[in-house]
Amino acid sequence: MNGANDGRIASHAYIGLGSNLDEPVAHVQKAFEELGELPFTRLLAHSSLYRSAPIGRLDQPDFINAVAHIETTLPPQDLLRALLGIEQKHGRMREYLNAPRTLDLDLLLYDDLQLDEDSLILPHPRMHERAFVLQPLLEIASISSIPGHDNIRELLAACKEQRLERELTRET
Repeated sequence: MNGANDGRIASHAYIGLGSNLDEPVAHVQKAFEELGELPFTRLLAHSSLYRSAPIGRLDQPDFINAVAHIETTLPPQDLLRALLGIEQKHGRMREYLNAPRTLDLDLLLYDDLQLDEDSLILPHPRMHERAFVLQPLLEIASISSIPGHDNIRELLAACKEQRLERELTRET
């Protein structure tokens, strides 16, 4: 793990990555590196990149999405703050709901933790409705279901109307 072991038991977390501005593939690939550089954290795996149509606000470019699997001793709130810091390094602006973005990092799962706080809900509240999260998660996860929800394959089948394509890049 990056940094000294602080004696805590490591947790497994899954991070959703998305970008649709200013070379989105480059933003997502750089974010993979940055996740592995977080203190007390190790990047275990990341999915392929996927191109998806925007949801909510449709008048914007397609997104590049992926999911990363990390091992960390950072508590969930500290991990979330670290993810927001990476977003800021990439110039993330939060102008309005569903706005285009240079980088979006969502804490999807943290072990089997179910949490509902003002700044953090786990599992991520809409992940079970999004093909751009479920398909890359299915690609790399050793889990078969999302706490509080159905089997990942069944959830993905329910999202069949959402356009999602594996992005062919030099790195995949």
